[in-house]
Amino acid sequence: MSSTLARGTGTASRSALPPAASFAAMSAAFAAFFIAAGAPTPLLPIYEANWNFPASMVTVAFGVYAIALLATLLVVGSLSDHIGRRPLLIGALALELVSMLVFLVSPSIGWIIAARIIQGIATAAATSSFSAAILELAPDKRKHLAGVIAGLAPAAGIGVGALFSGVIAQFSSSAAATVWSILAAVMLIALVFAVFTPETVTRKPGAIASLRPHVSVPPAARKEFAVTLPSLIAAWLVSALFLGLMPTILRLKFSIDGPVVSGLAAFAEQGTGGAVALALSNMKPQRLVFGGGFAIVLGLALFISSITASSLPLLWIGAIVGGAGLGAAFTGTIRSLVPLVAAHERAGLFSAIYVVSYITFGVPVIVAGLFLSSTGVTAIALTFGAVTVAAAAAGVVTQLVTRRRTGIKAAGPGER
Repeated sequence: MSSTLARGTGTASRSALPPAASFAAMSAAFAAFFIAAGAPTPLLPIYEANWNFPASMVTVAFGVYAIALLATLLVVGSLSDHIGRRPLLIGALALELVSMLVFLVSPSIGWIIAARIIQGIATAAATSSFSAAILELAPDKRKHLAGVIAGLAPAAGIGVGALFSGVIAQFSSSAAATVWSILAAVMLIALVFAVFTPETVTRKPGAIASLRPHVSVPPAARKEFAVTLPSLIAAWLVSALFLGLMPTILRLKFSIDGPVVSGLAAFAEQGTGGAVALALSNMKPQRLVFGGGFAIVLGLALFISSITASSLPLLWIGAIVGGAGLGAAFTGTIRSLVPLVAAHERAGLFSAIYVVSYITFGVPVIVAGLFLSSTGVTAIALTFGAVTVAAAAAGVVTQLVTRRRTGIKAAGPGER
């Protein structure tokens, strides 16, 4: 049995923060994980230039984060439903702090890859537990806002992180040290807040059994999960394209090396996604998913046109439109699924959502990097764009067909 604030767990004390303060602190900490995840994007080409490793290693260093996150999520995704949110919050932040310190002292690409793996493990531990805890810590009048934050943090955080490190890299000769020092300090502060955050669920048996790798969508959400799946895949393919491949595309296709430009490209896409998620927070979730898929199709069509015409303005427009689709589709997916499950099923649901997300986020980028030298950046970019358009189009069609079969217009029903 779960409750908004667990009773009798031994974690509630006079030293614990009030739930509202914990809600604000853990929301900020959750965003910080994704700011840190976006920070390497403009720095990886600088590491490549300084350490002279193959361009394919840039995509490997990017992609291993998602693979490590996925593998860990399969194991610990539902753990906080059994042992409580607070232990996972503390453990995830401690491990993320370690990864920031490894980035800080890295002397080679091997160390960067190791730091990305540690970061992926930490983010996996945080993903489902933070998402669920934020919903449970939110005051009753802020429950809707908590759902928006859960959908907003990944896109907005990654975009802000890329822009943050890109600006520092553009104007500082010690960019990496500055970026990782600041983020290490942020994680340390967040860790202190997590220690004083109250527990939100009552422990229940089955913690050891929950570590067996599995993905299970709660039965009540399975139909809606299947309907939103193509749009969810398309949304994270957009993220993979603009975060994992964009620095290489800008350098090889458009002869642009500046780290701030890579950061701006990621921010244009991810930041727009975050802004759309916030601006449309009152829109019905099914309408968000449908509109998001349509915007991804349009944005990626513009991206493909920018590659074939070597047009940088079209690239920027495509990033903004595609980012809007990302924000709408991902936030709409979360808001349409969360109300369908019980409190003790939330971490498992978020685990399933992020397993799909990070397979899509990491694996295609690594595969693209492996073929980069033999196929060429233009062919890779066009193929990636075409696959994303196909996934988004499938999501739009699935939404239309499903709503018609159930007698609901494609605009979608109200909040459930």
